[in-house]
Amino acid sequence: MLWEVADFSGVEILSYCIMSNHFHVLVYVPEKQVVSDSELIRRYKVLYPKPTKYQAASTQVMQAHLHKGGEEADEMRRKLLARMGDVSEFMKAVKQRFSVWFNRTHRRFGTLWAERFKSVLVEGCGNALQTMAAYIELNPVRAGIVEDPKDYRFCGYAEAVAGQSKARTGLVFIWANAAQTTKHTSATFKNALAAHRMLLFGKGANPETLNGKRIHREAALQVLEKERGYLPKAVLLRCRVRYFTDGAILGSGEFVQGFTDKWQQEHCRKHAPKIQPMRGTDWAGLSVIQSLRQKIFS
Repeated sequence: MLWEVADFSGVEILSYCIMSNHFHVLVYVPEKQVVSDSELIRRYKVLYPKPTKYQAASTQVMQAHLHKGGEEADEMRRKLLARMGDVSEFMKAVKQRFSVWFNRTHRRFGTLWAERFKSVLVEGCGNALQTMAAYIELNPVRAGIVEDPKDYRFCGYAEAVAGQSKARTGLVFIWANAAQTTKHTSATFKNALAAHRMLLFGKGANPETLNGKRIHREAALQVLEKERGYLPKAVLLRCRVRYFTDGAILGSGEFVQGFTDKWQQEHCRKHAPKIQPMRGTDWAGLSVIQSLRQKIFS
C-alpha cells in the first residue's frame, strides 16, 4: 500500500518501518514537475485499478475527458495534481486506505489513527539522511522484536536485503553524495548495503562479534551515567531520542538555518527558533531546533 500510494503521489520511499500500532516512512519529495495526461492516467490506475462506490470515475471516462479538453478536463487535472508531490496528501491517502482495509477486515467502524502524523524535514543527503534512516530501521530492535533489523520483514532495510528493487534504490539514494534520483547497480547497492549495516551495528564494529544484540535500557542508562551522556552514534540510535520525532528540522547548521523563517511563520511563533547542535554524542555537525529530552526508552 505504501509503494502504491507513493507511485500515485510522485514521491520516493527511501525507507520505512511498520510497527504494531504506528509506522515510520522516509520519503523524498521531488521538485514540482509537469505531469503529462498519460502519466496522470497511469498513476490513477495504480491507485484505482477499477471503479468503486467511493471512486465513480473509470479510467476510460477520465481519459476521454482529458482528451476532450476544456474546463472539466482542467478541473480534473487540478484535483489530481493537488494530491501529488505533497507529504500531507501522501500520508492522508495511506492512512485512509489502510483504515478502510483494517475496518473491513476486522468488522469495525470509526476512526483508526489517534492523532495527526508528525513530520521532520531532513537534509536530503549525507549524515542527516543516513542517521534518520538508521533510526527508523532500528525500531524493531529497540522494541525487542528482533536482534538484527534484517530479520524484521516489515521495514525498508530488510526488504532491500531480500532483493526488492525499489527498496534497494532507496538505500542507494540514502548513501549517494547528492539528493537526486540514483539508478543503482549491483556494485553500488553492495557498497551502500555494507555502509548501512556498519551504521546500524556501529561503525567499525563486526556484526558477528556483536551477535546483533540490542542495547537494553539498563545498559544504556549505565553508560549514560558513567560517560555523562556521551555515547557512540550507533549505540544512541538504539535509544528513542526526541530529535527524530520532535526535532522539526534535522541537518547541517546551514540547512536548518535556511528553513527557520518558514517554520516560524507556519507555527505563528513570535521569535525565530534557536538552532542547536544535537547533544549526547558526536553527531558530526547535525543540528535541530528542539532540545534533546534526556530520557532513554527501551
